[in-house]
Amino acid sequence: MKIVTFGEIMLRLAPFGNLRFFQEPAFEATFGGGEANVAVSLSLFDQDAIFVTKVPDNAIGNAAICELKKHGVNTKYIAKGGERLGIYYLEKGTSLRASNVIYDRANSSIATAVEKDFNWDEIFENATWFHFTGITPALSDGAAQILLSALKTAKSKGVKVSCDLNYRKKLWSTSKAKEVMTNLMQYVDVLIANEEDAEKVFGIKAKNANITKGIIERESFVDVAKQLVDKFNFKAVAVSLRESISASVNNWGGMLYIDRKAYFSKTHNINILDRVGGGDSFCAGLIYGLNKFEKPQEIIEFAAAASALKQTIEGDFNLTTVNEVETLLKTGGCGRIQR
Repeated sequence: MKIVTFGEIMLRLAPFGNLRFFQEPAFEATFGGGEANVAVSLSLFDQDAIFVTKVPDNAIGNAAICELKKHGVNTKYIAKGGERLGIYYLEKGTSLRASNVIYDRANSSIATAVEKDFNWDEIFENATWFHFTGITPALSDGAAQILLSALKTAKSKGVKVSCDLNYRKKLWSTSKAKEVMTNLMQYVDVLIANEEDAEKVFGIKAKNANITKGIIERESFVDVAKQLVDKFNFKAVAVSLRESISASVNNWGGMLYIDRKAYFSKTHNINILDRVGGGDSFCAGLIYGLNKFEKPQEIIEFAAAASALKQTIEGDFNLTTVNEVETLLKTGGCGRIQR
């Protein structure tokens, strides 16, 4: 299965462990970003994953490409040029202290890319799936236009399209997000969104849900998914369900709404090591499941389990295999050593 993702890969700078910014004079430098995270996950699931972006033609850009290659991602269509790689600073929360992200990505290479940087006809040749997030069109008007061209080409070639709504208030306003994302939804087959994204971008609110506390009523999300399908005619809607007991302990699961019926995964109780990339790993698990399993319940169980595992792993990338996800589903996460 040839899967194409398009977005920004960034340099991630984070204090070690749960230290605060500059509590120690050292940061751990890794790479990450929504669509890049999905590509890595799918590659580790033995899929032909292609990540498309633009990075600066310097040592930092080359290091990002090498990191993707290390995990088996096809980087053939990554353009080079522009001034800089975007950066994000992450301070991981714990217990009562929430995590904090600071972006430094203005005028990054992908934000200043132009349409001629990408040959979408060639990129989508023999592709079966295309994935993007709402972060990419938020980077710049140019990035949004490039994405629109990609979507038009993908649909002309019969490629299935998934979108993780992924609203980021630090990147754009709700009004701009609604305007841009509403136009893009006509090309989307599968939408992934949490309760906050659906409300912020489309004004579709989960009834009886407290976003701040993470209190979730299942029927509210069935109603939200139904409203999204009615509005945009999606083939499926998936929702990641997070109950935040603290920054360190979450209950995690997912819902898949397909053929006018909702399927809920089991709930995983997670002692979180690194929650960044949890949603991206959910997307990757969902894409894999939709293409490998016939039963909707199997699909959502795989997606939820894959993303639960990610949150026990440092860094943006979900460094797990299909076998490890299936083992979690079989054992229930007892944590016994595997010999």
